Amino acid sequence: MRLILPLPGNEIFARRLADEGAWELGAMETRRFPDGETYVRILSEVKGKAVDLVCTLARPDDGFLRLIFAADAARNLGARQVNLVAPYLSYMRQDRRFQSGEAVSSRSFARLVSSSFDRLLTVDPHLHRYSALSPLYTMPTDTLHAAPLLADWIAAEVDKPLIIGPDEESDQWVSAIAARIGAPHAVLRKVRHGDRHVEVKLPDLSKWRGRQPVLADDIASSGNTLIEAARQLPLQGFVRPVVAVVHAIFADDSFQRLAALCDRIVSTDSVPHESSSVRLASLVAKAIASAPDDEGDLIRHRRPPEELDEVK
Repeated sequence: MRLILPLPGNEIFARRLADEGAWELGAMETRRFPDGETYVRILSEVKGKAVDLVCTLARPDDGFLRLIFAADAARNLGARQVNLVAPYLSYMRQDRRFQSGEAVSSRSFARLVSSSFDRLLTVDPHLHRYSALSPLYTMPTDTLHAAPLLADWIAAEVDKPLIIGPDEESDQWVSAIAARIGAPHAVLRKVRHGDRHVEVKLPDLSKWRGRQPVLADDIASSGNTLIEAARQLPLQGFVRPVVAVVHAIFADDSFQRLAALCDRIVSTDSVPHESSSVRLASLVAKAIASAPDDEGDLIRHRRPPEELDEVK
């Protein structure tokens, strides 16, 4: 038996996931004590079940302890398996020590998550210097890809698209979208001068003038790369671009700034956002259903259920 258990803010995604897999949808109660500490109570029966905690990890700091407490509670209450479904996986940016004394937070975060869950399922993590999640996470991981879903949306909604990637690193990802729908593609040159300052240079795109530019990216965080690209495209005679991204983080007012320059912005529902139009539940449900069972070494944290303490 399988229980889909959403963390606060993830109820819609979890409901869609449960519906796709015909699984039970659970519930929990959380609140803050006056001193800021977190209270967690699982309201559904978990004993003997595979429990999938659903929690997108965009802006994770405020709710991370709540997630860990929920995972530990599920295990203590007798869950057969405790997995994390994180459509967006955070803390992939700091993947090396750039300056003396820095915390390599991607490794630290991976150790914390790996110590609490049996399996991790995520969508398009922002791998940079790592080729996969396995060098970081010490549990089985499933990495899913949303590019085909974005490609299908573009094919259905955009006439004569030109797929444009934000930098050279995106070429393989953008070319896959373009190849799936038979569209041309190009990539920009990006020079980053800090967390919020990037310089974008467009190649000569004049041979594709008359096509609808579609800026495609895996993550829109500060949004500055997309904003700069959207500003420059009209200088080459193009109409306002469409933007298609997997993870709509959009810090501060970046969404409003980008929307003023674009025809339309669409994202997946990996992060709850007003631009979320491409649903991932079917993709995730298929991966969950096809995952190996819990025999052998998969269950690394199983423990006997704890007795209830007497309530006075």
